[in-house]
Amino acid sequence: MKVHLKQIPPEGLHLEGKDDCLIPDLESEGVRCAGPVEYKLDIGVAEGSLWANGSLKQPVELICVGCLEKFVHEINVPAFALHTELHGPETVDLSPFIREDILLNLPAHPRCDREVGRVCKATQADAARSEIERKSDWSALDKLELKR
Repeated sequence: MKVHLKQIPPEGLHLEGKDDCLIPDLESEGVRCAGPVEYKLDIGVAEGSLWANGSLKQPVELICVGCLEKFVHEINVPAFALHTELHGPETVDLSPFIREDILLNLPAHPRCDREVGRVCKATQADAARSEIERKSDWSALDKLELKR
């Protein structure tokens, strides 16, 4: 996403839209873009620097660490902020900065039940298994004869 500095008025510029996925190289890591990156940014130039702030959204397809099934997760960056010095070019590419914030908000251990409305199969299996184990633990204590 390139911004032409001469097109930014003194009071700043508001940009909204969608752009191509900025993390296509992560497919080998189990992260696949499920749509374009959405942005709402306010951009301005002040004292030889470019500033930008706003929000970003990137839907991605991840693999759950619990059940190993694919699911779609939306990465939200509600407070994207940027301040960088200008070094003379007429355009500035915001893509590396946007990509970095998306990567920083990528979950380290993605789980499909992270969001409300979905139950991970691995969690269900663990709950059933622990219920069985609990019953057998108490049966050993029931056999214990205490003298009073």
